Amino acid sequence: MVKKPTWSQKLNDNKGLPKVEKITEAMSKRWGTGILVIPAPIEVDEIMRKVPEGRVTAINEIRAALAKKHNATIACPMTTGIFTWIAAHAAEERKQQGENNITPYWCTLKTGGFLNEKYLGGAEAQKRLLEREGHTVMQKGEKYAVQNYEQVLVQM
Repeated sequence: MVKKPTWSQKLNDNKGLPKVEKITEAMSKRWGTGILVIPAPIEVDEIMRKVPEGRVTAINEIRAALAKKHNATIACPMTTGIFTWIAAHAAEERKQQGENNITPYWCTLKTGGFLNEKYLGGAEAQKRLLEREGHTVMQKGEKYAVQNYEQVLVQM
């Protein structure tokens, strides 16, 4: 029986990433022209760790930082989003093991300041963690967003 890797193992398994490549013609319809970086999971986690308490970042800020780091036009939206999810799970895994210095994944928002319902416990859990840091979270339709998130947004 093969043992399933832990979230921390997934976070630290770079699988040959980062990978920087020219945007192909097929991809250009969606992302334009230039250079694409597919980041390593640990790179995403490292950026998420830089968010100080009481502040937030957004997935697009992380993508911009990754693109800048690799002299690319854009960072892959799909893998960057997946790796924020892995970082969140790895942080919770470490928290359950008694670690205190975990990645503040709850401070990484979706575009427009919206909470990420795919994090552990869904948007409700992220809402509680953000409110603990002093943020006001409001409901917008069926989703939640940090009120005036632009004022506490960290540009990476």
